Amino acid sequence: MSNLLTTSEQSVINSALNILNRTMEAHPVYQVLSDPDVAKNYLKLLLGLEEREQFAVLFLKNDHTLIKSEILFSGSINSAHVYPREIIKKALALNAAAIMLAHNHPSGNTVISDADKVMTEKIKAACELIDIRVLDHIIIAGQEAVSFVEQQLL
Repeated sequence: MSNLLTTSEQSVINSALNILNRTMEAHPVYQVLSDPDVAKNYLKLLLGLEEREQFAVLFLKNDHTLIKSEILFSGSINSAHVYPREIIKKALALNAAAIMLAHNHPSGNTVISDADKVMTEKIKAACELIDIRVLDHIIIAGQEAVSFVEQQLL
């Protein structure tokens, strides 16, 4: 978490994430992530304060109900190595019908880079081969979020 926060503030954020995850597990209606704003808000909590780039994947059922969210890759302050093979392996193990990709830009810059576009296309192409839909790729920069779908890039 960011060193801009006190230990107590970081603890509050972690507690909020734990409460959110427990609520989503206990009440399936909250697990449906077909609304981009719900997904963005969840991902802001998950990734918004990270100092290093993190790449998360939300694994979803056919009705977009969340199976599991997981940070699969961690990197440096401005990049993370992402391996489509590992995403596919996890999606198959969870029997996911769809996935939503997300990563943070610790710099606070919401601009979608060419590298972001290329990686998204690689993951999408790999997923298409095994009938897993990539619903969106959301970039989190602090409390800002940019959606590939909303930018008509996916």
